[in-house]
Amino acid sequence: QVQLVESGGGLVQAGGSLRLSCAASGRTFSYYAMGWFRQAPGKEREFVGAINWSGGSTVYADSVKGRFTISRDNAKNTVYLQMNSLKPEDTAVYYCAANQRWSGADPSGYYYWGQGTQVTVSS
Repeated sequence: QVQLVESGGGLVQAGGSLRLSCAASGRTFSYYAMGWFRQAPGKEREFVGAINWSGGSTVYADSVKGRFTISRDNAKNTVYLQMNSLKPEDTAVYYCAANQRWSGADPSGYYYWGQGTQVTVSS
């Protein structure tokens, strides 16, 4: 059983930065691949990025590539999403997700989900 809690969301101006954190419970966090997704009002949940269990492999959506960076600290059971050069279209609820197998961009492949944290980017 893994419980995920996101934090770090808020209101930021366009061009600004935020760092989201996802704290996981459980002793086996280091075995899990982690993903970040987001959902804007009236839109489907979309993939943001993912990181493998060791942190040695990451993948990003084209819309955030070069602006967002995923990292993890297995000693702290935490995965991070550093978001730079934020745009109004990045406004959404951001979710982290976990799965023991690599699932990449496929949300159906993630078994555990956090409750989400709101990110609002003003123009």
